[in-house]
Amino acid sequence: MASSLICSETQSRVSSVINRDVKQYGKKYMFDSNEETCWNSDQGECQWVSLEFPQSVKVSELKVQFQGGFSAKTCRLEGCPKNGAFTEISQFYPEDDNSLQSFPIQEASAVDKVKIKFENSADFFGRIIVYSLDVLGERAS
Repeated sequence: MASSLICSETQSRVSSVINRDVKQYGKKYMFDSNEETCWNSDQGECQWVSLEFPQSVKVSELKVQFQGGFSAKTCRLEGCPKNGAFTEISQFYPEDDNSLQSFPIQEASAVDKVKIKFENSADFFGRIIVYSLDVLGERAS
């Protein structure tokens, strides 16, 4: 059964934080289960979140909650082994609203890192706001 792959040992990185204000809008707020906190990117063409897991994983589902008006129209999930190059796993197309959205990932191979690229922002300046992000799947043996 698929469960959350994000744990205390998962390392995360983001493309940017609005006004570099990590205390209010940093990456940690995507994973804190608090519906009042969020990661807010700065403006720019393609924003992203990368996650490095403590061991190899097989991703089966992605869950994301945007702020309406600050979502991505196109998203790409990429993955790679520990020292390899990222390759595309899947594309998905979120709705521009506040709901928690779920995207099944078909037959993904084992990876150590994933990168979620948020393309074509609904916001004119390219900002993305994510209240919740979760990656589900199983640890590869």
